[in-house]
Amino acid sequence: QPRLVESGGGLVQPGGSLRLSCVASGFPLYHYTIGWFRQAPGKEREGASCSLSSNEASTSYADSGKGRFTIPRDNAKNTAYLQMNSLNPGDTGVYYCAVVGYNDPCLNHTGYAEWGQGAQVTVSS
Repeated sequence: QPRLVESGGGLVQPGGSLRLSCVASGFPLYHYTIGWFRQAPGKEREGASCSLSSNEASTSYADSGKGRFTIPRDNAKNTAYLQMNSLNPGDTGVYYCAVVGYNDPCLNHTGYAEWGQGAQVTVSS
């Protein structure tokens, strides 16, 4: 049974960093498109970053995360990460990882098949 389990959310001050983890089980993550999505209170889910494969050249970022977010993968651990730097209050929300065999453009959340449970990120002083 494919499954994604997220961890690493929490409260961080503006300017700080946070790394979210998404551990996959039941399938090899490196074969899949991975997306990270944020849902702020009262807003729709939106794409933060995604990659079509383990090739970094296939990575896309929403404008809000360019230069601040990266999404490395550790294939040996079957884990994907969302590294977030220089956080600001606008980054607050519940972050979800999601996977699908292939989804291009990968920032479109409607094409994903499996979702993690979500991790709350709050950026506040």
